[in-house]
Amino acid sequence: MTEQKTPTPQQVTEALSAAPPIVLAPGPREAPTQLPPVPHDVWDLPGGTAWVYYGEGKHGLTRPVIIADGFNSGPSDVGMLWEGLDRREYAFLSEIRRSGRDVVIVGFHERSAPIQHNARAALAAIERATHDMSGGHGLAVGGFSMGGLVTRYALLKLEHRRTDHRTELYFSYDSPHRGAWIPIGLQAFAHYIRDLDDRFSDQMNSPAAKQLLWQHIADWPDTPATHQDRTDFLDELERMGNWPARPHKIGVANGVGTGEGNGILPGDETFRGQGLAITGTSLYAQRTGDEQLVAKLRVLTLETEEIHTSGLPDIDGAPGGTLEGFGILADSLNELPLYYGMRSQALIREHCFVPAVSAVDLREIASRDDLYTPADGIPSGDSGLDEYKLASRNEGHTVMTEDLGSWIIERLP
Repeated sequence: MTEQKTPTPQQVTEALSAAPPIVLAPGPREAPTQLPPVPHDVWDLPGGTAWVYYGEGKHGLTRPVIIADGFNSGPSDVGMLWEGLDRREYAFLSEIRRSGRDVVIVGFHERSAPIQHNARAALAAIERATHDMSGGHGLAVGGFSMGGLVTRYALLKLEHRRTDHRTELYFSYDSPHRGAWIPIGLQAFAHYIRDLDDRFSDQMNSPAAKQLLWQHIADWPDTPATHQDRTDFLDELERMGNWPARPHKIGVANGVGTGEGNGILPGDETFRGQGLAITGTSLYAQRTGDEQLVAKLRVLTLETEEIHTSGLPDIDGAPGGTLEGFGILADSLNELPLYYGMRSQALIREHCFVPAVSAVDLREIASRDDLYTPADGIPSGDSGLDEYKLASRNEGHTVMTEDLGSWIIERLP
């Protein structure tokens, strides 16, 4: 029997380079089951594209609902957007069109670009819609995940310029208004394998990731902190008024308002390397307190590096929209041939990604009390939103449900 040998760094680098990149992002991962509808119009925008679908029985733009895409790597894919928003539990886009309203999907050439950069596309779409539409109806403008921040910024920018954007309703769907969370162990692993494949690390260090994440590290030995790009973005929002003044503002969360977590316990082992090239690597759910172990890293080396954090809450298990970060990592590594020694196991697939109180702008996410206090116990005036709704269970980030989707449609102008 031939003894299996640990592959060389060059072999693993070549394998990782030939494989699809590890991308921590929500939404469907498999190819769409069918093509999206043919749009009635396509707008070329600065830094993006808008796909325009008139309401059923309509022959022009009359009642636009502008919907911005969220965070990922690379350009927006309208087929994947239709798959996620219309062909799962609830046909959100079709229901909007059946109500006689028009759907305008705003995508970006690079979804990981700075929020301000992609807001140019949203701003241009709003201006184009107000120019092209007939009748005296107002607009509804919003987005999913990062798209809610992109459109919030775009509307603020227009009001700062004293431009009449004719928007009557702003909506966000599980948008990280107070920040998103990627476990520090996952971020550290991305940077730890940078010399083998830098694409995972580049995503964690992309401009949008730095702006969205409450805590960020640029390299695996770093101390977690709020990145200066996020601080600058929040300061810019504050200078312009923080929230657009004209529209009625609503938002929904894919997490519960009861304070009940998703079942992940602090210190749980979430990911384990099993192949020869990665044996010794383990990731753990975040614990409160000082010098808490969140990762042991060993890839193609005898030396294991440990990652510890201090002063962070047990946020992986907090109520909120979840992301299968540990599962995506294990699945991606397990797609490599067995002889590369990267076989892995996700003992827990998901973690909290957008805490419920962040999605409805109720509270900061820096402490356990902030994260787990029931939303019913927080004054609604603490939110910049005029109305909000939380899910009946902690579910996948930006998962479209009838409960949340129909609630938004009922409030469209």
